[in-house]
Amino acid sequence: MPELPEVETVRRGLQPVMEGARILSVETRRPDLRFPFPPNFAERLSGRKIISLGRRAKYLTADIEGGPLLICHLGMSGSFRIEEEDGGSTPGVFHHERSKLSSHDHVIFHLASPDGGKAKVIFNDPRRFGFMLFADAGNEHPMLAGLGVEPTGNALGGALLADLLRGKKAPLKAALLDQTLIAGLGNIYVSEALWRAGLSPRRSAGSIVSAKGGPGVRAEKLADAICSVIADAIEAGGSSLRDYVHADGSLGYFQHSFSVYDREGEPCRRPGCRGTIQRIVQSGRSTFYCPACQR
Repeated sequence: MPELPEVETVRRGLQPVMEGARILSVETRRPDLRFPFPPNFAERLSGRKIISLGRRAKYLTADIEGGPLLICHLGMSGSFRIEEEDGGSTPGVFHHERSKLSSHDHVIFHLASPDGGKAKVIFNDPRRFGFMLFADAGNEHPMLAGLGVEPTGNALGGALLADLLRGKKAPLKAALLDQTLIAGLGNIYVSEALWRAGLSPRRSAGSIVSAKGGPGVRAEKLADAICSVIADAIEAGGSSLRDYVHADGSLGYFQHSFSVYDREGEPCRRPGCRGTIQRIVQSGRSTFYCPACQR
């Protein structure tokens, strides 16, 4: 499933075409994705201007002038692509062919830009685990309610991380995947952040808090590692795994920088470490780490 950096990359790819554009019409080619479309989905969007595109955790949001907040999730295989109305695809760099079957094009937004140009933004989702929902103005959708702090910017630091994890006996990796604590972190980047911080995914979450209850060195290192790995991945364009592609069809390249994820049996990349990357299963998910240098 695309994680925060992938969703942020998609947002940035869609932003130049969608922000400020007017939705001429919306095609829905089936009654549902993971969930049924909201009642009068196309009608409530058609004719309205897209004020801004946002992101909350792994959700894309679109603020619609005089209308609802549109919430989109890519699911396992969802992707957007941009096409001009004359049929010319926006160029992209392809490493692996993505789905182009029209049978998987489930939603099409027909847009008019302020300068008079026209484009189509197409949502393609072979597995149909993605979804599009509405939140009415002034009401927070349950999907967004209770989400934790974003691991971008300056909000997440050692002191806040210590507050979030203090007293928790769950494994550190499991706690970091709790979306009510930190929003948007997923399996890939938690594994990478723990490696950068030199912390074992097996240790209890509360063990990174100092004996006096403060952040301590471990919490500070982990907060820095989380923020840096997310920032690096966004800058590199996310990670391309299975079906994930950018809005323009190109693929993410942070996967070439993985230090532990999907590197089972390979030597650790930390200078001076002679360990070997191992894979374990935690809460039904693969965890990759170096037992020699992650303690």
